[in-house]
Amino acid sequence: MSNQYRECRTAEADIGMSFYLSDADGTLGRIKKEPEDFIVNEISDRPEPVAGGRFVIADVTSRNWETNRLIRLLSRSLGVSRERIGFAGTKDKRAVTTQLMSFECPMESMQKISLKDVEIKNLYTARRGVKIGDLIGNSFLIKVTECEMPENLIPETLDKVSSIVNGTGGFPNYFGVQRFGVVRPITHKVGELIVRGDFEGAVRCYVSDPSLYEDEDAASARSSLSEGDDWATVLKNMPDSLSFEKLMVEHIVFNPEDWKGAIGKLSKNLQMMFVHAYQSYLFNRMLSGRMRSGLPLNKPVIGDVVIPLDSNKIPQHENPIITTKNNIDLVSRQVRSGRAFVTISLFGSESVIAEGEMGDIERAVIEDERLSAKDFIVPDLPYCSSKGSRREILCPVADLSHKAADGGYEVSFSLPKGNYATCLLREYMKSEMSKY
Repeated sequence: MSNQYRECRTAEADIGMSFYLSDADGTLGRIKKEPEDFIVNEISDRPEPVAGGRFVIADVTSRNWETNRLIRLLSRSLGVSRERIGFAGTKDKRAVTTQLMSFECPMESMQKISLKDVEIKNLYTARRGVKIGDLIGNSFLIKVTECEMPENLIPETLDKVSSIVNGTGGFPNYFGVQRFGVVRPITHKVGELIVRGDFEGAVRCYVSDPSLYEDEDAASARSSLSEGDDWATVLKNMPDSLSFEKLMVEHIVFNPEDWKGAIGKLSKNLQMMFVHAYQSYLFNRMLSGRMRSGLPLNKPVIGDVVIPLDSNKIPQHENPIITTKNNIDLVSRQVRSGRAFVTISLFGSESVIAEGEMGDIERAVIEDERLSAKDFIVPDLPYCSSKGSRREILCPVADLSHKAADGGYEVSFSLPKGNYATCLLREYMKSEMSKY
């Protein structure tokens, strides 16, 4: 089958994102020049209000805060552990985000919170807290600035890309650069080292690999550690912005060569994120393999694993359907109507691999990475273990619209949970990875 997709020639290809759905030239430009250029509002599954409930539920609006760092400082302000603060999903740092959170503390304790660029409102109590996954989706309003395409050509480009996305029923459901780190895309590399049992390598990669895009103090601290093993001196010189790295380095200073313990000092969410990022990289490679082969994203071929949606449009991953020559007409109708989606493996210890041509693509990536399912069982760091799953290869978009704005343009839309707005914006922009 001939390839119908446009090849990506930016650094996104290094994290497995090798193709675009749309063949239109990109407007180039950037997003997030200011946090207000990227506005996110959760579409939440709210716990039911209960007077005197154990959990305080609140809408938390933050400007320019990475979720894990925000949780860490909220826990300090309240004097409770991070595990007593619940949230449904992580959000981009350079943005204005509103998300639902829960706090296992008395209502009056919430008055202790005073953080710059953080607003907490709509408080009430409930019997249950908020946990990862407790959301329906997110709505976005994103401004693109510094476009290099002539201004008079932008409207036609926006119309063309929107038409292709709408006609396809969505866009390639890659894991975006935020999954790996915009400034320093190494999260998946740390996860790979953990999966391979190289805990020392994982710590050194996370702590000491410098980036050209970091501020001078952070880059200097990382470089000095990469050139030697004077962990105590490095700890003294590490800027406060490297708070998670400092936790690990401090552990090594007092517990030399306890690399597993250093990783364990991080929150459960962060530990899981490393291996999940590596699985995301593998998924991106598999999705690019499908696109390279010219296979469709919006209809199944024989051997595809298709996941139906429930009445709330939530994928039922526990009920996978293998596409065969006997059921392909029925399965195709379900996919066409938006009641099911073709999926690709998020490879882990209990993964289901597709059959047919897509199965060959999935196995080729796994073999190229020299992996086996048991590699994703990490007994020394149980939060880094992952059974695996499958992920939809096409992300549907609701309420997609665009308009010109101050020499650039704005795009607004809603996505289901777990999907990346930047992966839609890249279809319009086709910019370098650092611009997202």
